[in-house]
Amino acid sequence: MNALPEPRPTLILASASPRRRELLAQLGWDFSVQVPDVDEQALGEGIDDPNTLVRVLASAKASAIAKHYPEALVIGADTVVVCGAEILGKPTDTADAIRMLRALQGTTHAVITGISVWHQGRNITVAESTTVTFAPMMPEAIAAYVASGEPMDKAGAYAIQGLASQWVVGITGCYFNVVGLPLHRLCTSVSTLLTH
Repeated sequence: MNALPEPRPTLILASASPRRRELLAQLGWDFSVQVPDVDEQALGEGIDDPNTLVRVLASAKASAIAKHYPEALVIGADTVVVCGAEILGKPTDTADAIRMLRALQGTTHAVITGISVWHQGRNITVAESTTVTFAPMMPEAIAAYVASGEPMDKAGAYAIQGLASQWVVGITGCYFNVVGLPLHRLCTSVSTLLTH
């Protein structure tokens, strides 16, 4: 499915994430990157539902860029990990990363990504959920993983495509969603926005 009809609009990814950049490049689309100036903490204040939270943040990121480039197709995204009743974003420090991984080890948790696509004042904003099951992790393994630095800019303090792959027992749903951008859901959203 080619979600970008001719003539193709200018495409902007509103994200600082190198993983999202790599995933979007896999689709073969030409795009530029603009990092939005959005206070995620303030915007997320008081939102307890993770699906609502990621949609609000993804939309805020995309709209912050779209207002400057109304003719462009702008994509924003936000990912969280949900462990029990707790919503896990990026760890604030190494102690927080260790805390998150101790909570996630040996459990099945949800990874939820919101994507928001804007074009000419119209938008589609959705959330995609994937469940991930982790094997038990020894405390020394968690400490070594955190010391590698990989968890520090990742929701839930892990990268499924990196060193954390050794603890992934299985996933249900879209793998790319866990990395940070559900590609099929993105393509269908873009196609719907541009053709309706």
